[in-house]
Amino acid sequence: MLDKDAIVSATSGARYVFHLAADYRLWAPDPEEIMRANLEGTRVVMEAARAVGVERIVYTSSVATLKLRQDGSPADETTPLSENEGIGAYKRSKIAAERIVERMIGNGLPAIIVNPSTPIGPRDLRPTPTGRMILEAALRRIPAFVDTGLNLVHVDDVAAGHLAALRQGRIGERYILGGENMTLSEILGKIASLMGHRPPRMRLPRSLIYPLAFGAEAIARFTKREPLVTLDGLRMAKHRMFFTSAKAERELGYGARPAEQGLRDALDWFRQAGFLA
Repeated sequence: MLDKDAIVSATSGARYVFHLAADYRLWAPDPEEIMRANLEGTRVVMEAARAVGVERIVYTSSVATLKLRQDGSPADETTPLSENEGIGAYKRSKIAAERIVERMIGNGLPAIIVNPSTPIGPRDLRPTPTGRMILEAALRRIPAFVDTGLNLVHVDDVAAGHLAALRQGRIGERYILGGENMTLSEILGKIASLMGHRPPRMRLPRSLIYPLAFGAEAIARFTKREPLVTLDGLRMAKHRMFFTSAKAERELGYGARPAEQGLRDALDWFRQAGFLA
């Protein structure tokens, strides 16, 4: 994404550009790597797309750029976060990158912004932080939970939402591509049910997990492997990260299947790929 000549070459002759690439990590030995990939990478791709004259661009942002509601009700597209409100390098980078795209749209860039929530499903090869949580739960390595929540969406529905945004989205608008709002307890319970074992019953206050996260990050600085529990992740877990896709449903004809199907497909793929051996 940072090689301008390569990006210009890749976009030349294209009518449409989807920018989906990002560094999705909640921790890195060098947080600037995340900022550089997500911020400068976005700038390079958008400038290349504009330079070669593509007709429409779909830019993949994230619900990480949107403000949560204090009462816990699902948030929508109307209240974006400022960069200084973002927790951690990933959220700050996505907020800053979305602002770059918005400014370029104001100068004529034909872009539509989509904000996926928490994609789950097959082919999570790395896996992502969410995929790791599913794996650890499936392997019975999460004995307790905190009071938080996520909006889970099948990755195939997110893909379909991108195509719908290309065809029917309005230039300059943003659309949440989400699915089902679930508490962490519900998510772990559903994974346990699919795996045929008991779900964790112990709810812990976040304050008790901070020392664990601090220690995990200290170890990760030596191993260079992303820890499962991070300080930024705990800070984000202070609120239930619930969202509504009503705008995308109304304007794009978007729809999402139940989260259980995404969890089932994720577990089936992890099993076939040897992650659950």
